[in-house]
Amino acid sequence: MLATIATSLFGAGIAHADTTVTIATVNNVQMIEMRKLSHVFEAAHPDIHLQWVTLEENVLRQRVTTDIATRAGQFDILTIGNYEVPLWAKQGWLYKFDKFSPSYDIDDIIGTVRESISYQGSIYALPFYAESAMTLYRKDLLQKAGLTMSAAPTYDQIREIASKTTDKNAGVYGICLRGKPGWGENMAYVSTLVTAFGGQWFDKNWKATIDTPAWRNAITYYTDLMKQYGPPGATANGFNENLSLFTTGHCAVWIDATSAAGTVFDKKQSTVADQVGFAALPTGSFKGGPTWLWSWNLAIPASSSHAEAARKFIEWATSKDYIQLVAKTDGWVNIPPGTRTSSYKAPEYKQVAPFADFVLQAIENSNPSGATAQPRPYIGAQFVDIAPFQGIGTQVGQTIAAILSGSVTVDAGLAAANAAANRAIRQAGYQK
Repeated sequence: MLATIATSLFGAGIAHADTTVTIATVNNVQMIEMRKLSHVFEAAHPDIHLQWVTLEENVLRQRVTTDIATRAGQFDILTIGNYEVPLWAKQGWLYKFDKFSPSYDIDDIIGTVRESISYQGSIYALPFYAESAMTLYRKDLLQKAGLTMSAAPTYDQIREIASKTTDKNAGVYGICLRGKPGWGENMAYVSTLVTAFGGQWFDKNWKATIDTPAWRNAITYYTDLMKQYGPPGATANGFNENLSLFTTGHCAVWIDATSAAGTVFDKKQSTVADQVGFAALPTGSFKGGPTWLWSWNLAIPASSSHAEAARKFIEWATSKDYIQLVAKTDGWVNIPPGTRTSSYKAPEYKQVAPFADFVLQAIENSNPSGATAQPRPYIGAQFVDIAPFQGIGTQVGQTIAAILSGSVTVDAGLAAANAAANRAIRQAGYQK
């Protein structure tokens, strides 16, 4: 029955006077800027008023998941990832976007991004920004230590660089990595690390593979590296916290999303903008495999009674015109990255974003369905594309944070996480 609700947006109720659209979004830099600039949209659409609910990433995920699963109808626009979009579209929980104004140019959306927000050939959200992953580093600190960063570093090289650039007395840490628990926080990074060490979440029979040598080697590397060369209190640090640490000069190396590059290279927001270099995501014993692809997207829940007004805002916020507005207001380096091919062809962007070609190539060549060291039954690089993963990833993320804090050993933590993952996946009916 729900599937019949996810009909064309243009079959939904039309906007009328004094329509209030409630938007749930994440407290990332780009979304805060969207909220700041939304007065331009409201001026052009005086019959539509915007009400914002801006939340920390983990809280946002909990709120929107509960709201849409219960059809509570609190929100008209959801900020969700390419993990949720196809899963929720399959459930009939989202409106689909099947017609666009000619100026929107849907074909300008980078193909891999467009594919990741589609289900059975239809698009169920529009991307606000998208990302792959990269290694950001301080050229001046490496030069001082007599080191150079390879364009394709290994994790052994990262450890050497971290060891020689750490100066805790000066508040400079050789490495900054996500430690805040959450399937989209620490586990987004940890999943890619585990893959590089030859591991994965489940084997081809959906048996959890967390309590394995590959995971033990990866988590031992991660926790040892962070304890020796990372900042204190790392279990509280997610993407935003590490972004702040890096831009204020406290990190020599930061491995994270390519969407950070614009802020890191912006002299108005970064004290180290002139000293930043970038390289590929590091590799371990296993080369290749699935690669990070994430997008934050704006979607309309089927429970919304203001779908047409919501669609108008989403098209505006993800349009070429919005990108031009951000460029004019805050500079080209701060445009929402990773969504439109035209952005990466713009001479103005290339001039201020030395990372532009690298990021475009990383996103265009991203391969969430790539092979892991052993056969697997799922796709995804930093997540597993099944509904139970949200709960499993969150629980394992809490365990990894406990290992990082020293409250549990690697062996005990991974054994417990493996047992919990097996229970959850078995209850969900995946194990035969």
